[in-house]
Amino acid sequence: MTQRDANGEIVASKPPVRKERPPADWSFVYHAGWICSHIFVAACIIAFISLGFWQLGRLHGRRQVNAMIEARMAAPAVPIQSLVKPGENYKIANHRDFRSITVTGHYDTANQMLIRDEQDIDNDPGWWLVTPLILPDGSAVAINRGFVPLTLGAKGLLADEENRPLPQYAPPSGTVTVTGLLFPTQNRSGGPYDPGTGHLHTLSRVDLLRWQRQVPYALYPVYVNLVSSHPVQKGTYPQPVPPPSLGDGPHLNYAGQWFIFAILTAIVYPLLLRRVARNRAVVEEDATAAAAP
Repeated sequence: MTQRDANGEIVASKPPVRKERPPADWSFVYHAGWICSHIFVAACIIAFISLGFWQLGRLHGRRQVNAMIEARMAAPAVPIQSLVKPGENYKIANHRDFRSITVTGHYDTANQMLIRDEQDIDNDPGWWLVTPLILPDGSAVAINRGFVPLTLGAKGLLADEENRPLPQYAPPSGTVTVTGLLFPTQNRSGGPYDPGTGHLHTLSRVDLLRWQRQVPYALYPVYVNLVSSHPVQKGTYPQPVPPPSLGDGPHLNYAGQWFIFAILTAIVYPLLLRRVARNRAVVEEDATAAAAP
């Protein structure tokens, strides 16, 4: 019924006064559209829980790999000849990575290689300087002697110096014994491409297959990250590459996030249904009251 104030202006009707909340109307949950909504939400909850357990599985796998790496690095260093042979299949040699080894020989600076786009622990750009170590039998092991920067004061290692002998980073002369960790060759699976022919002085990765094409001796199918040497390297650079970080990674946090999503969905969706049911009851009661004389 239309209401007017003292001046004859039409005013809004006052909402009906309810002594108590009407009972919720849940009949809508059986409608086809809402049934699809229930199925979709249930599927989301199952997917969130599955993704959480998947991340826990990845965490377990990573911890197993970390334990294996720690055990290999903690084992006493052994001569490289007892683990790998020159010319051995690369895939077989890869199963010896992270082993601590010793190797004795003399450096061949004429055939050393710079590995591009590397960083030190402070994320400063530079190269890895990898130098072949010639063994008494004439074979050679690629020794990653460490990181050298793009610039070093006023006399840095610049692009026009890539093809030079780099005397400022010269290794010890004579017989050298290196202790380090084995790593597999870094074959190309994407990213920058190195020319397949020609004599290169830089590579985008420690690609021993490509490097073998331009050296006169057999390279071992693995390279070594130098940890220490006798005699020691002089100067600040090259800086030995630190061992890999063996943390748990983000898997535990990701698993927690997926489980939280599942819990929130399971809580919020029933609350949404209850709100819709109550609103429907209120609308139905108001419609009934408006239709009454």
